[in-house]
Amino acid sequence: MNLLGIIQSIKMALRSIRGNKLRSALTMLGMIIGVSSVIILVSIAQGSAKNVTSQINQLGTNLLTINTFGSDLALSEDKIDELSKLNGVKAISPVVSGRVNVKKDKNSSQVTLTGTNAAYSTVRDTKVSAGRFITDLDNEYRQKIVVIGADTASTFFGAENPVGQYIQIEGTSFKVVGVLVSKGSSLGQSGDNVVIVPLSTGQRLVKSTTINQVYLQGKSEDQMDYVMNEVEMKMASLFPNKSDSYSVTNQQDLMDTMSSVTDTMTMMLGGIASISLLVGGIGIMNIMLVSVSERTKEIGIRKAIGAKRRDVLLQFLIEAVVLSGVGGVIGILAGVGIGKILSSLLSLTVSFTSSVMVLSFLFSLAVGVIFGVFPANKASKLNPIQALRYE
Repeated sequence: MNLLGIIQSIKMALRSIRGNKLRSALTMLGMIIGVSSVIILVSIAQGSAKNVTSQINQLGTNLLTINTFGSDLALSEDKIDELSKLNGVKAISPVVSGRVNVKKDKNSSQVTLTGTNAAYSTVRDTKVSAGRFITDLDNEYRQKIVVIGADTASTFFGAENPVGQYIQIEGTSFKVVGVLVSKGSSLGQSGDNVVIVPLSTGQRLVKSTTINQVYLQGKSEDQMDYVMNEVEMKMASLFPNKSDSYSVTNQQDLMDTMSSVTDTMTMMLGGIASISLLVGGIGIMNIMLVSVSERTKEIGIRKAIGAKRRDVLLQFLIEAVVLSGVGGVIGILAGVGIGKILSSLLSLTVSFTSSVMVLSFLFSLAVGVIFGVFPANKASKLNPIQALRYE
């Protein structure tokens, strides 16, 4: 069939669809619901994945966490120094932590305390919105200074600027030198209701000189497996025959695990939504079969005046594809619109990607072709004489 014939078939298909507006609209409804469902569900799943990834990234970039269990396995200063000299290690930050009572005037609350060094800012991607972070000098001279989280600042100082003011931690007066940028809650824990003090001061406040946790930052993401291997070998030499008493965890492992979970969820949601596309395809097939029965006489006349089998086949196939194609386009628009409404109403993170839209549209076209073949084939095989006699 030449191009002119195909254009003529498309015109006839569109005329037929326009002639039965309500029926065509109801037929397309299955495709609209199917395509919009795929886009909405997959976009919500991808948005959730991005949300989780950003929360993990808030913990710090290229991060390794070393934990030891028990006071006899403390990470002493010389051991931490050895770990910091390993190849691929950019910065290292030992940590002591605990819950402390913080008070200002009549206002008091229990807050998470972190005692650490200046490198913590880089290792854990912790920035200040006002003032400064703790320095190595603060640590060396056991200064009574504190950097407070955004929530802690609003709890004790309201709208005032806390920098330069004083709070009491466990009955001792500390000068506020900085306020942290809000991180929100990360993996279920608030990163804003905290106070950060120099390591030496923190050890005194939590009444423990033992360091059982160290954060370590690699120089580049590509080297993290190598750095992890180096750290594990060094820990094995520092604590021989005690591999059960310490752990080295790679942030990338957590990312990979979360990524595989979210990928599975996205595929599952996409699969569930795709079922409605198949149901829409069955709807198209049913309507096309009805259309073949209704237009038996028309098909007979066309074949009697010289229309070939492929002309009739193509006409009905084009009708099915147009129905599914138009339904697919409306479905994309509806999916994006509803997704944005859900995003603003339910505070969901929705991530639209053009690949999902294109794939769902192509899938809707494929469904139209597959389910349109049977009625189109039935129409093309009609005997012209019997078709003309059909009432």
